[in-house]
Amino acid sequence: MRLVVLAMLLSATLASPVLADVSWEEDGWLATIGLEHLESGDEFGCYGMPNLEWEADPGAMSLECREYIEDRIDASKWGVNPISTYTPSGLNAAQHTTIAKQGFMVHGDNTGQSATAWHSSDDTPVMKYDWYDLGRRGGSLEKEIADVDMLSSELDDGGLVNMYWIGRIYDATVRHDKAVLDMLDERDDVWYTTWGEAYSYWSVERCYEFDHFLANSTIQFEHINAPACLSLSPNAWNVPITWMFEIKNGSIIDSTLPEMSIDDSNILEGWRMEGDILYFSVQRGKNITFEFTGDVEYEVLGRTQFFNNKSAALTIAGHSTTDLFLWSKRFDDNENLRFTWLLSPRGVEEGNSLLPYIGLGILVTSVSGIWLLLKKDAIAHSKAEALMDVITDGDDDE
Repeated sequence: MRLVVLAMLLSATLASPVLADVSWEEDGWLATIGLEHLESGDEFGCYGMPNLEWEADPGAMSLECREYIEDRIDASKWGVNPISTYTPSGLNAAQHTTIAKQGFMVHGDNTGQSATAWHSSDDTPVMKYDWYDLGRRGGSLEKEIADVDMLSSELDDGGLVNMYWIGRIYDATVRHDKAVLDMLDERDDVWYTTWGEAYSYWSVERCYEFDHFLANSTIQFEHINAPACLSLSPNAWNVPITWMFEIKNGSIIDSTLPEMSIDDSNILEGWRMEGDILYFSVQRGKNITFEFTGDVEYEVLGRTQFFNNKSAALTIAGHSTTDLFLWSKRFDDNENLRFTWLLSPRGVEEGNSLLPYIGLGILVTSVSGIWLLLKKDAIAHSKAEALMDVITDGDDDE
């Protein structure tokens, strides 16, 4: 009995430290359907860790969250390193710099910083730290909250439109607005992208080098992987950038790039002609060629603001994604949509609500066991005294 009670006491004593160490459980869907989402073009970023607070230690939070992602899945098919994270409003500029030192270059959304990116169609980012406060435009995908007309108006205005999505609140499944998806399916002027893709595409504006020449009716072009430019945005991914050439007196008969169309709305490598303008998307470090008929002439017009010369970009941030399957399954039929899944493992209280009751049970059982043991000892002592002989007279044995 004493051994049993001792084991119970040890269990109760050790329960708290064990629970403190195992304060969350990972989302097992990252190893399965996560790879499918990665291949299709979705992004994985950080939302937070249940055992830490952004306000208390943003450095520890961003480090542990980054390691949680890196140990389980690549951030994008364009880059393994996560560069997008949720941050709450109220953090100061120094705290945002601390988070950026962990590789997170996009902080969203509506974080309260004075320097901002895409809070409106005119709020074009200029410096890297503008991305520490990514705006929220277009509202939510949630039914009864989504506003189709407002979203359509924001896309008409142009720039990057960043929407919000959360698939589940406690035990309640959140319904999405199908009318929003139907409206988006009808548009061909939108680049469906992610936070990290949009930042990486923008980063080329700050520094780029390219080489081109014409020889025997063949144009060669290379977006140079210049070390000086890479050092300015070391965390940006190598995404395809869309360039514009004006072509005269010739038509393309062959290219090392595949042909794409005006309807392509997700970032990829390829080329297309629109009148006299050649649009082509290519990654840094690749040398490509275009073979023309006739005595071709050309002029470099530069790069487009968004992929494939789209007038607007759309990102959808899946906040607090603790269950990728529940958050994403309803969008499987929407081929163009791309999500930035901001990941957070489930806290223990979410993963196993019985643990507090188990701990209470151990405590009650331990106390009851001690009480029974003491009572048993008291009864045994009483019986022992009752069996002892009582000597009322006689001398001592000295």
